[in-house]
Amino acid sequence: MNIFEKIIGSLEGKREWRDMETRAKALPNEYRTAYKAIQKYMWTAGGAPTDWKDSSRIFIGILDLFEEGAAEGKKVTDLTGEDVAAFCDELVKEEETWKDKYRKKLNDTIDRG
Repeated sequence: MNIFEKIIGSLEGKREWRDMETRAKALPNEYRTAYKAIQKYMWTAGGAPTDWKDSSRIFIGILDLFEEGAAEGKKVTDLTGEDVAAFCDELVKEEETWKDKYRKKLNDTIDRG
């Protein structure tokens, strides 16, 4: 990693994120709204994987699913089920998430006290 990447981060990751956001903007309104809500849930609830590549893979998978569902005229909940949070949680059940990382940090902090 060069000094430039240390300061601003990987350009590859930024390009990939931009490409995902472009794809999301092209979705029909119902799907675009759901995608943004899922992103917000995963980031704010700590459910997103800690590794960028894992997060990217999951979000790309959601975009693929939503693009197919939109093309077939399905509703979002036809794809995710009624409990969209459970759908999200299932996607990351095998990944280390930010929630896992924060839980460990909290427990380690209290254990040292």
